[in-house]
Amino acid sequence: MLILAHYRWEGSDMLTPGKHTIGFDYTYDGPGIAKGGSGVLKVDGKVVATGKQANSIAFLQVADETFDVGLDTRTGVNDKDYQVPFAFDGKIDKFSVKLGPMELTAADEMKKREAIARARD
Repeated sequence: MLILAHYRWEGSDMLTPGKHTIGFDYTYDGPGIAKGGSGVLKVDGKVVATGKQANSIAFLQVADETFDVGLDTRTGVNDKDYQVPFAFDGKIDKFSVKLGPMELTAADEMKKREAIARARD
């Protein structure tokens, strides 16, 4: 699924100059492995886009990608909007990530442990 499906949440209007609060809430369809989920993109508390992801990727850690904030140094979001390396030229006052609890069944937790053990061998 790494290159077969691309999911994008995008508002219909450009941001106006000035400060904005941008939020993205993702609800996983678990418990279980590789389920999909639903996303809601908000600007200043107003919903600007919603979408559904059919499934996700299980037990994969991309070793050459980075978690960038304010710049993109590796793989771009897409090939149309910008080319990497790309630096955001605005100001980010605050950035927060809140992760929820792991949602695996006992059987899926065992599969996860076995996959990690195989990867380490």
